[in-house]
Formats: sequence, C-alpha cells, structure tokens
Amino acid sequence: MAREDYDVLIVGSGHSGGMAANILTGKGISCLMLNAGPQADFARDRVAKPVYELPYRGFGEPGRHPHIYQADEFNANQWVDEREVPYTYDPDKPYNWVRVRLLGGRSLFWARESFRLSDFEFKAAEIDGTGESWPISLADLDPYYSRVEGIFRVFGRKEGWPQFPDGNFIEIDYGPDSQSIKKVIELATARGIGCSKGRGAQGQNGLASSINLLLPDALETGKLEIVPNAIVREITTDRNTGLASGAYFIDRHSRREMHVKARVVILAAGCLESTRLLLNSGIANSSGVMGHYLIDQIYGINVVASVPEARDGKAPAGLMGGSVFMPRFRNLKKDEKRNFIKGYCVRVGSGVGASPEMFALYGAELEKKLASYAGSCLVGGIYGERVPRFENHVRINKEVKDAWGIPVLHIVAKDSENERNMAKDAADTIEEIYHAAGWEMVSRTERYNPPGYSIHELGTCRMGDNPKTSVLNKYNQSHDIKNLFVVDGAAFVTCGWQNPTMTILALAMRASEYCAEQMRTGSI
Repeated sequence: MAREDYDVLIVGSGHSGGMAANILTGKGISCLMLNAGPQADFARDRVAKPVYELPYRGFGEPGRHPHIYQADEFNANQWVDEREVPYTYDPDKPYNWVRVRLLGGRSLFWARESFRLSDFEFKAAEIDGTGESWPISLADLDPYYSRVEGIFRVFGRKEGWPQFPDGNFIEIDYGPDSQSIKKVIELATARGIGCSKGRGAQGQNGLASSINLLLPDALETGKLEIVPNAIVREITTDRNTGLASGAYFIDRHSRREMHVKARVVILAAGCLESTRLLLNSGIANSSGVMGHYLIDQIYGINVVASVPEARDGKAPAGLMGGSVFMPRFRNLKKDEKRNFIKGYCVRVGSGVGASPEMFALYGAELEKKLASYAGSCLVGGIYGERVPRFENHVRINKEVKDAWGIPVLHIVAKDSENERNMAKDAADTIEEIYHAAGWEMVSRTERYNPPGYSIHELGTCRMGDNPKTSVLNKYNQSHDIKNLFVVDGAAFVTCGWQNPTMTILALAMRASEYCAEQMRTGSI
C-alpha cells in the first residue's frame, strides 16, 4: 500500500465493489480496494488429481464447510473455512451462509441468472398491504439496469409482462421446444400462467465476473489500488465530525494491523459481512434497524414426473429435453385471495432421470428402475420470495471470534406459515400440470431448504426515506454518516423471487455516480 489516504475506500471486490471501483475511477477518483482473500491464480493453484490421492477421498475435511452443499475436497479452497470464520445460530433455526474471499468474491461462481426486480417488488407494500416499499421504483433503476445488462451481455426473451420486466437483451436462439415442454406450456397457459425462457449473463470469455468485466477498466485508469488478504476489522470515524474516516484492517497472514484513511467509505463485502463490520464498528444505527429484516429466496422444492412413452430408452426424437420458465404468476392483483402474500417462479426441465431416493428399492432392483426411468422425467422447482420480518436478524456474538479476533455473527432466521403455504401452492400447481398431462408422478416435496441456502442473503441495512425505520437512503447512503455507503445486497427492502445480482449491480452503479457527484460538489 503506497499511500495512507485515498478519496474512496472500497471494502469488497465482488459485483458491487467492482462496480463502485469501475464508476468512481472512471471519474478520476482514487480508490483503495481491500479484499479479505487472495487473487486466484488458476494456472498455479488449479491442479488435477485422482480422488485416491486426496486425504478425504474427495468428500472434504469434516468441519471445514458444514453449511456449503457445493463444497467438496476438489474445490475446498474457494470457500471460506468455517473453522476460521465461524458464525452461530440457534439449534432449531439453521442458516446456510456461503462465503468466498477470493478477489472477485462470489461473482466468480454465481449462476448468472439475470433478472430485474419489478414494481411488484419495489412497491410491494401497496400490493401486499403489509411491510414496506422501496424508496425507488423500476423507473428509477431502469437506465442503470440497461447499462449493467449491456456490460454483462444479458440474453433473454422479451415478453412485455409487468412482473417480468424486459431489458437490454442479446437475442439468442433457444431452439424448438420438445413435445413434453410444449405440453407443459399448453397446460400452464390454460391456467393463466405465462411461460417464457430463462435470462442469463453471457459475460466475456466464459466469465461474467467483477474480475473480468469491471476491475480491469478500473485498474487501467491508474486510480485503483487493490490490497488482497486485508481483513477489515472496524470502520473508523472522526471524533469531531462523526464522519467515516477510514478503516482498521489486519493482514491475513502476518496478523499485522494497519489503518487507512479515506474521504468516503463504501462497503461492498456482501450483505452479512458489511453488516457485521458496521455492527462491530458500532456506527450508523440510530434507527436500531441494522441487522434486521434478513431475507432470501426459497429453494429446494422438487416435483418429478415420468413420461411413460419415454422410459426404457424408447423416447421418440423431440419428445424430451429443454425447459420452460414461468415468472411470478401469484398475487399480481389486489383482489387475489390466497393464504400467502408475494409469489414465486417455476422452472420445469425435461429429459432428466430419477434419483435413487425416489424409490423404495435397493440393489439390482433399484439399478434396473433407475435405468428404466433415465431421461424420461421432468423436474419442476421454484424460487420463492420470503417475507421481510424484523425478528429475522443478525447480531454480534461477542463470545465467539474468528481467527483474527473479530467477533462473529449470530444469525436468527425462521420461516412462517406464509412460506410454507407458498411452497405447498407451488408443489400443488406443478403436480396438477403433470397429472393433466397424463404423466406418472415419481416424487414430490413441498419441503424446502433452510434460510440462506439460495446464497442470496439480503436486507439487514435496508434503504428507505425515513431515517427512523431504515439504515440507508435511496442512494445507498447512510442516514447517519453521509460519507458512508453500503452498495451490496444489505440495502434490499424486499428480495423478490429473482436472483438479485442485476439489482445489486444497478444499485451500486447508481450509488457510485451519486457519490461521485456529491464529492464533486463538496457535499461529502
């Protein structure tokens, strides 16, 4: 680190931190980016090994990643080791918190699903009759969404549906639908359910990440310095003004503590890490709302059917394969009476097999059954919206500290009847379509994964116009400390059913341009 003070300090290097650096350096503003982990060197760090050479034969070291279902011994180094950075929760309220501390963060590994939120999310209180709406609308964010979609080269099919906003899409050929998918579309349409295709980011050269789409341009300006392996412990404030003045951080390897000064501090460490840092710093929480209203999406429902004429490898050409995407179709009208608020989307994929746990068989009999059903199945799943609740929150657990002596988070998140009723409605809807098609039901579960499983944790520093009920204003700026911004998913008021990445990027772009203008005029 060549200097001790900068115009802007950015904590975090994922999509939101990368966007902040990209916008600010493009306007001539000097930035220091602190990232808690190293830069991945694929040529050096990625090695092919047979499973028998691994100490745990590919299953992974016990206790290292107990909450990361994607983790195994082959990819263990890309995830945060929970023994080094633990978190706590009540035994009856499990929470899955998946973290990445490589340069680029989780932008290296996201599924690239690229949706806009709609005014059904931004103005949710007007539709649900409960909770809060965002202080912005789709119209406010539309130009930023379009720019982000251009950078990330988002593809999609335009539909003109208000709950599924169109965007600045690359047109692609999805190819013809299979006969089984056509049947699903026919039956869903007859039930008033719109059917479309998925939307995703193509990116460039096989990657749609901060490290290839955002940070290179920022580095090229000469205005960005990145310090890897820098674990931020506390945001500091000026005793006289109360403004943010910089941060204390710890070198990951040497344990040496340092301080950096900055005119503006931008937190982009990820929803819960940014909130943890603010709570440990004891700042920006005059409202008492910080840490509360933790939300994410429901994942894990699976409804599986088999097409009889496709079994035993006898499927005619064109019968199986492909998918259909059904954006939110519940609670779009104020007079719609259901036993839950908000909504979910459905994705149905065709041409898959059945799983062993779906049959009460074993041995040769099970193998024969699985072979018979291979390629004959359709599987339907959902992304459902959880309701923001004050009681779902995070707080500091001072009794437990990470490997660098920083107190960890205690997470409290529990679902209600609203989520359970939504899940049942979704499973019923998918099963009804399968029955109407004349297919055999193989498996159905309306049980879903614990909170956090979607890896879309949001809220905890929600934005709003009222400083008494929110942490940030509509530009992601702290109500309490005007030179402090939080530009990651912590700012969300509602989560929607959509992957939040496009919204995080659009908000970070908008907030960064506002920050730059405030700096230009001397307001901060």
